[in-house]
Amino acid sequence: MRSGKSARWFGAGLAIAAVAVGLVLALAWARQTGGEDGRAEKKAGPSAKGRVVKNGLAVDFSIASVAGAAEGEPLRVGDFAEVKFRLTDPGTGAPAATPEPAAWMDIGDRLPAPGHEKQDCKEKVALYLKGMVGIRPMIDLNGYYLLVLNHDPSISVIDPVVSMTGMTSLYATAVLDGSPADWTRSGDGKRLYVSMPGAGKVAVVDTDTFRVAANVAAGRAPTRVLLQPDGRYLWVGDDSDGTGEGGAVVIDTVKLETAARLPTGSGHHEIAFAENRYAFVTNRKQGTVSVVDVALLKKVKDLATGPAPLAIAWSPLSRQIYVADGKEGTVAVIDTQALSIVGRIALRPGLGPMRFSPDGRFGFVVNTSQNAVHVVDAADNQLLHTIPMPGQPYQVAFTRAFAYVRLLDSENVQMVNLTSLGAGKQPIVKGFAVGTMAPKLAGDLSIADSITPASTEAAVFVTDPAESHLYYYMEGMNGPMGNFGNYGHRARAVAIADRSMRQVEPGVYSGTIRIPAAGRYDVAFLSQSPPLVHCFSVEAKEDPNQPEKRQALEIKYLDPLPAVAAGTVPLRFTLSNGSNQLPRKGIDDALVRYFLVPGVFHREVPAREVEAGVYEAPLELAEPGAYYAYVSVRSLEIKFGDLPFRTVHVEPPGDSRQQPRVDVAAKEDLHADK
Repeated sequence: MRSGKSARWFGAGLAIAAVAVGLVLALAWARQTGGEDGRAEKKAGPSAKGRVVKNGLAVDFSIASVAGAAEGEPLRVGDFAEVKFRLTDPGTGAPAATPEPAAWMDIGDRLPAPGHEKQDCKEKVALYLKGMVGIRPMIDLNGYYLLVLNHDPSISVIDPVVSMTGMTSLYATAVLDGSPADWTRSGDGKRLYVSMPGAGKVAVVDTDTFRVAANVAAGRAPTRVLLQPDGRYLWVGDDSDGTGEGGAVVIDTVKLETAARLPTGSGHHEIAFAENRYAFVTNRKQGTVSVVDVALLKKVKDLATGPAPLAIAWSPLSRQIYVADGKEGTVAVIDTQALSIVGRIALRPGLGPMRFSPDGRFGFVVNTSQNAVHVVDAADNQLLHTIPMPGQPYQVAFTRAFAYVRLLDSENVQMVNLTSLGAGKQPIVKGFAVGTMAPKLAGDLSIADSITPASTEAAVFVTDPAESHLYYYMEGMNGPMGNFGNYGHRARAVAIADRSMRQVEPGVYSGTIRIPAAGRYDVAFLSQSPPLVHCFSVEAKEDPNQPEKRQALEIKYLDPLPAVAAGTVPLRFTLSNGSNQLPRKGIDDALVRYFLVPGVFHREVPAREVEAGVYEAPLELAEPGAYYAYVSVRSLEIKFGDLPFRTVHVEPPGDSRQQPRVDVAAKEDLHADK
């Protein structure tokens, strides 16, 4: 787990903003060095650097291309760069004992000010901390985003800082080729891998842009996805039945192509790893676990673990694999050296998902039919506790201090205190309500986690799949601290995209960013104690080795109305240049993709130009409900999801709110402003 930095900025933004506004700005420009002596070879180093000393704190700033560009060379659009702040005592040079800082990066003078006057650094920082809609920097080095896996073919990206102000919070939407089943993040958090069983693909989502970077074929029914520990291969459980192809599909994460297809058996497949040496794949219908040599990408053995292996887990403490069998009610223990079953832990039939605590000591196995959670001790492979639950448990997630148990037939989440577990101890269990409806009322539930740790030391986000809200819960509170809507999408699972800096050594904070555009950037730095606000300067240029970038395109939807009747509805919008707002005329390949939530209806229609820069597409909206519409322009490399979307609400027959034309009063995708 990470430190509590994000929680401090998340919960105390307005208070810190008041401090920031009261500070005096001491503006200093970073000086570029080197590159002037005419030598053919240049030493790699920072593209820009700077130093400020104030209030007993010295801050040394640098930004350098990850690729190792020559010192003083400007950054280029698309470069990955490391931003670094070194905080020291100016008298001794020792690392400063200060709370963790905050930082933002934005094009200089981009934000509007009252009366359109030029803003100074402390005013920008104050606006960032308030979390105002539209007043967000291009790059936030302290925050994180909520990622919501939807029932329809999309992922919602929510800015929780903006949400805390009570304003709109939808930041972006990633449009997928099919409804998602499961997802997993890369170790550096830069990628999200999403399985789409209906499409037979895994989507690779870039979490810098929140757009689909690639779609990789992954069998007939790719479902469970899991990265091996070193991140080299993505393993996908292909749940194909009756074809002889069910098993594991292995994707090379560097080439983004299939590295191997490994038929292992029929039924649903769960996956676990013994470090990077072996992969263990369950075959639910065959009652076996297949052992795959990761280096050779070859199946070496099948182990008969029981008639219905429903879950599999690895304990880094015992260095063994555990397989929970739902029908037999046992947990088979696999020795990862001998590749053999060395024990069975007798529990009760009805076992489901199994997870180990972060330290690998306690294995939690839910028992849905028995309304209980079994706790297995990896130290001796014995049953330690059977904890009664006030409902049917179906998922388990962990923070460092608690196990969170989601119930199928109740809105309550049960928390088991991990420090209360052990021989002769009585587990301490508390609970809190998430929404007002039981998850099973949502119908089709996802195998992806509905609970995820927040980017803090002791907090979680919880999805309510029946009501499609997300809740923020801090440990020690009586209930959730806040909730976020999902704009008509049916939420299935939740995860975090962390953008915060990390402390890489005492007093040194670092983060990796991607340069989004050319221009002069202000890098705003804020220390809470001692108080210090300062803006450093960085220059970024276009990459001369890359083809000329397409001119930015902006979309504006016309004819706002509250609701429409079923039938053929014209969707009208304008397309214009982002730089000068001039209409984009003559586009003949604009397409509109629209679907009915939760994704059971899906169609694409062309849009034709009806006036200069004005386009129209007929939408066939036959059923009541919420429809989502996206626009793409292939000739300009504008994909579905690159532009703001539009929601169209079709009311049931006889509803007094019906209107004869299209509703465009929906929440727009704010990433278009970035």
